[in-house]
Amino acid sequence: MANKVNKAFTLPRLALSAWMAAWLGLAGSLVGCSGSPRATSAASRQISPLGDSRQVVLVVSRDWDATGAISQCYQRGGTGRPWEPVGGSIPVNIGRAGLAWGQGLHGEPPLPGPVKREGDGKAPAGVFELPLAFGYAPAGQVPDVKLPYLALTVDIVGVDDVKSKYYNHLVNANLVPLKDWDSAETMRRADGLYEWGVFVNHNTAPIKPGAGSCIFLHVWRGENSPTAGCTAMSRQEMIRLVSWLDGRAKPLLVQLPHQAYLRLAGAWGLPSPAKIP
Repeated sequence: MANKVNKAFTLPRLALSAWMAAWLGLAGSLVGCSGSPRATSAASRQISPLGDSRQVVLVVSRDWDATGAISQCYQRGGTGRPWEPVGGSIPVNIGRAGLAWGQGLHGEPPLPGPVKREGDGKAPAGVFELPLAFGYAPAGQVPDVKLPYLALTVDIVGVDDVKSKYYNHLVNANLVPLKDWDSAETMRRADGLYEWGVFVNHNTAPIKPGAGSCIFLHVWRGENSPTAGCTAMSRQEMIRLVSWLDGRAKPLLVQLPHQAYLRLAGAWGLPSPAKIP
């Protein structure tokens, strides 16, 4: 395989098998629907969507329309243990149209608010797994990465065509028998935005056409430069984040506007943000 998987952590058997088969050309898709049972409605199970995660990246914006937010990393020793901040809070850019409820571990939208759609310029709100890091560096040159790692090549694209069977997948275009998409983003970008990044499991279990695709944490263009729907930060902070995230800790992205955070923090057992934008 051209990507590195840390020996201390592997993806669930079914997801990893599909991923490996795709890389070998049996399916063509590298990242997409994992079929994870954790994506069922948290409300129906009466438990926090954070589950037994021990790492959280908390992103809180001023309101649904804000294009900037504050991010803070947290870790804990185990379920029920207190969250402890890791490092300081940092500014991040989110969607150019703000936030909207995404498809993630929180299930159906727990509160009123907009719902994410393809091309709406909104970043997804909710709780999402962070299963995969990616970047321009060869797999052998990322010893500090503790997530499965995908070394991007010029052939890897993110498919955002809602009619494609590869919608919301990262695909090696050379391994796909028949390209059925009209729209896709080349991941090995000249501007370096994806030099370091993390795949966000939004709209993956199952994939709903039109519900939004190819959401990442990645390097920003610059401060106060919102994204098409991802969450972006400085290159230095992105490198730190990729080095800190550990697949064994089941890391999550929790992204909410301030008022939604206040209403859900207790029920979900969220950490307290160091700052409110």
